[in-house]
Amino acid sequence: MDALKLISNSSLKSEMPVVNVGDTVKVHVKIVEGDKSRIQVFEGTVIAKKHGGISETFTVRRVAHGCGIERVFPVHSPSVDKVEVVRRGKVRRAKLYYLRDRVGKAAKVKENI
Repeated sequence: MDALKLISNSSLKSEMPVVNVGDTVKVHVKIVEGDKSRIQVFEGTVIAKKHGGISETFTVRRVAHGCGIERVFPVHSPSVDKVEVVRRGKVRRAKLYYLRDRVGKAAKVKENI
């Protein structure tokens, strides 16, 4: 238990940029296929953040080929190589689950200027 507290209090939080709900982000994920590894970019809107500390996660949603895809990423996962914030979103909710029912431009989030 002390090891988890040590990791959560260490400088891991400074590596991750501040990601809020409504932001459009690019998540660079390490994928291992056999003995080779590559980095795949998953770009979408952050619709939820859960928990806190070492077990913190965020959910990213994107629409690819007309099908909605959601992925949950642990913040402190070694498979998450890097997170880039493309644009900041202006939202008034902690969870944007209502975007699941929207299609096209209605599923967009206003940009925070």
